[in-house]
Amino acid sequence: MPRKADAPADGAKQLMLESAIFLMRQSGLSGAVTREILAHSKAPKGSMYYYFPRGKLQLVAEALELYGARVAEAMEKALASEARPAEKVRSLFGFIAERFAQARFEQSCAAGAVTLDIQAHVEELRPVVAKIMGSWQATVARHLPMGNAPRTRSFAGLVISAIEGGYIRGRAERSREPLLQAGEWLAQVAAGERAHPATKSPRAWNALATRAVDCRRGTRDAGAGTDR
Repeated sequence: MPRKADAPADGAKQLMLESAIFLMRQSGLSGAVTREILAHSKAPKGSMYYYFPRGKLQLVAEALELYGARVAEAMEKALASEARPAEKVRSLFGFIAERFAQARFEQSCAAGAVTLDIQAHVEELRPVVAKIMGSWQATVARHLPMGNAPRTRSFAGLVISAIEGGYIRGRAERSREPLLQAGEWLAQVAAGERAHPATKSPRAWNALATRAVDCRRGTRDAGAGTDR
């Protein structure tokens, strides 16, 4: 079917998605404003509502999903490149640190950066980034079993948290060392797990996880009281 006469040029949608990813990695949601996306992508002005009739949040959500799938694929490749758990962890963090350095410490995680900008008026993005990070956690968990399912999920979650924290410190210090240091500590944990598998039962780890959630909830409630 021929394109409508007023339709944007082919490829404009992809250019906008790539520009949104670039800008979100650089400065979060606040930096990925419509005018900046259009300027960076050089897409025709009519492209936004032609491809994204619900506006900027639709574009951001689709860009995040594209970015999330790419990162999951890259994580899979890095983890699969080594056989031993400790080396898998080092490979993953080494890959991320190198990519971070190549971007001159100015491009971090798009999902993490957007999460820091989520407020009530963009609440619909919260489940999008949660699903993305969950997919990364699942990728890590497949490669790094920790004796039982709760431990495996917990350790994989710690890996993702360390990556996000490493990006934040790395940007502050303009260094890949925070990522490499976190990776080394986690590699040693993974090596220790291989040498001395956990003896706690899944029920015991579920109980620990429940207590951790209760602890976080209590801390959050106390903080809310302080804000008031």
